[in-house]
Order: sequence, then structure tokens, then C-alpha cells
Amino acid sequence: MAKILIVEDEEKLARFIELELIHEGYTVEKTGNGLSAYEAVSSAVVSEEPFDLVLLDIMLPGINGMEVLRRLKILEKDQAHTIPPVIMLTARDQVMDKVAGLDAGAVDYMTKPFAIEELLARIRVALKLHGHEKEDAQDPVSGRSGELLTWKGLTLDKNKHRVTYGGTDIPLSNREFQMLLTLLENRDIVLSRDVLLSKVCGYDYIGETNIIDVYVRYLRTKIDEAFGVKMIQTVRGVGYVIYSDSD
Repeated sequence: MAKILIVEDEEKLARFIELELIHEGYTVEKTGNGLSAYEAVSSAVVSEEPFDLVLLDIMLPGINGMEVLRRLKILEKDQAHTIPPVIMLTARDQVMDKVAGLDAGAVDYMTKPFAIEELLARIRVALKLHGHEKEDAQDPVSGRSGELLTWKGLTLDKNKHRVTYGGTDIPLSNREFQMLLTLLENRDIVLSRDVLLSKVCGYDYIGETNIIDVYVRYLRTKIDEAFGVKMIQTVRGVGYVIYSDSD
């Protein structure tokens, strides 16, 4: 599985991205300092255990992201080491900033705020183009098989954004789908409301604090009650979980 380095000094955003990548099955490391990022990538390259991808912010303490990229390109040229593909993440959205980043050697450039689904898609493309495709074998315990997740008679197709139970389509809103996806990807792990809030509504969500309970109720109506199952369990004082062996 691909190993990704997150270079982001905004801790809340870095943690949000880290959780998303871990849930997708990637190995993740992170740092909030430009100099530390350069040292981590260069050391990994020289030791022949390189990262497969770097997500690089521009505005960083130590040295900025553009300088990190410049130094990595020098390392690649002078020592004949191949550096990992770099996707730049930044609030700087001017065309010239994007051009400068791409000209400096980044393979892609995303401006904040961004949809996590788009970032994940761009990561998959970058990894595929650079010879690292995500494995698709099914895990018999988790029920994960590439873009399909299963639980008893329920199937969630990430690519088609479709959920069925026993072949019957279950229409879900985007947030309901994200809630179900998050719980299925983390089955047997109790997720707090705060974690679910960042996953389903975004790390910068401002709104009703009980929104997670609302979406759980919607899902229970559409799945648990409709098909006579008990899929989503409440762990009082902690959060919610889907157990592999739920009745």
C-alpha cells in the first residue's frame, strides 16, 4: 500500500486528511515544518524506502513548500534519485501561483478549501501515473474489496455512489452516504461524534452540533427499520459503530 507524507502546519486540517487517508488504506506520516519535510523525503529516498506521494502546503515554517520542492528537484538531479510525486495544497489560488508550483515540479495543485473526495481522486490518479496502483483484493474480515464495501445483505459501491440491500436500492443523500461509508470502513471501531462530524461534514463545519445523531436516525430509518436489521450501534457516551457480527 502507498506511503504518503502530509506536509501541513494547520494541525486540524492535517489530522483530517490523515484520517481520510488511513481509512482509505494508505500508510501516512505528517509534519508541519518545511525543513523537516525535506529531511524526511530526502532521507527516505536515499535509504531506498521512499514515500509514494507527498501532499505539500506552500506556507510553512522552516522553509516554504516551493523551497522544499526546489531542494528535492536538486537532489533528484545531482544524486540521480527519483523523488515522489508532489501534490501542492495551498490557500494561494492565483493562476501564477499554480503555474509556479507546476513549473517547479509538482504533479498537481489544489487550493483550499477543497472537497476530500476530489483530493482522494487526484491522489489515486497521481499514484497510478507513477506506477503505484491501489490493491483490490478483498479482506474477508472487513468485507472490503476495492471500491465495494459489504455488510450482511448490504453493499456500498464507492464508485457508483450506490447502496443496496438484497438488491434493493437505498436512496441516500451525500452526507448519509458519507456517514455510512465512514462507519463501514471502520467497522468494529467506535467513532466519536467529533470524528464523524469531521468526516461527514468537513473539518471546518460550523452548524448544529447534533447533526450526526440526525443522520444516524435517517440511516436507521432507511436501513435498520426498512430491512429489519440492527446495523448501527450506539455506544453511550462515546459514539457509533457497525459491528461485523451485528444481528
